[in-house]
Amino acid sequence: MNAFIKRVLHFPITKIIVGIVVCFSLFVVIQNFGLKPIFYSIIQDKNIANPIIHCISLLVLLVSYYYLFRFYDKREITELSTKYLFKEMFGGFFFGFFTISLSIFILYVLGYYHAISFSTTHYSLKFFTILLFAGIVEDLFHRGLIVRVCENWLGTHLTLVIAMLIELQHVYNPNSNLFSFFYYLIWGFTMAMLFVYTKRIWLPYFFHIGWNFAQPFYGSNLTGTSDLGSIIQSKFNGPELLTGGAVGIEDSIFATTFLLLIGIALYYRAKKEGKIVKRKLFTR
Repeated sequence: MNAFIKRVLHFPITKIIVGIVVCFSLFVVIQNFGLKPIFYSIIQDKNIANPIIHCISLLVLLVSYYYLFRFYDKREITELSTKYLFKEMFGGFFFGFFTISLSIFILYVLGYYHAISFSTTHYSLKFFTILLFAGIVEDLFHRGLIVRVCENWLGTHLTLVIAMLIELQHVYNPNSNLFSFFYYLIWGFTMAMLFVYTKRIWLPYFFHIGWNFAQPFYGSNLTGTSDLGSIIQSKFNGPELLTGGAVGIEDSIFATTFLLLIGIALYYRAKKEGKIVKRKLFTR
């Protein structure tokens, strides 16, 4: 292969573009021209068919990413290593769910949160599989691909800045406000640190799932969206800075502060354990 072409193909930005385009294109083709026609013809109820499609689509993304970079980089795909999968799965989900729960508890003590009733009829498997699939798309590409490639190329510190700026795409979510801008930056920082500390996508992914599941669980909007169902029917009242307002509890000063503290704690632990990557921008 021509040396120039090889350098271009293995340039970090090229890898990121190729990874996103190839994996996402394959997913779109398989989902729209394979999975949907097959399952919609077999299962008439889309509330049953869609969760199955979401779960298979999740696997399609993971498998396509795995084999693409096995071929592309000719390496072990350590970011998808399952060595500590169960530990990171349960630990990540617990801490994501617990962080939101702690914020809800503070609001309850302050009198700004009122639980009205408890029922699973307002929440479906379809909503949960949407969270699973949306989470893997973001964490696979943002953390597993962009953060991983940039950290190896530019080092951890500059990568954290990039990770924070990438999350600003969420400012276009419904009901986002000025405080949301700071929340998204902190979200990018902490989620990147979850990856930096483990060098695998599973801890940030399951933290993400726990964080996102907890919000509609307690009857909160999720990133400005109110149609994802709920398990606890509730009422929020009080200052928007404390409750998160129409964005949801994640936009609360409490949830955002806890999120930042998690990121800072992980940073200092990663630094202590020698997991902060220092790389020169220009190397021979």
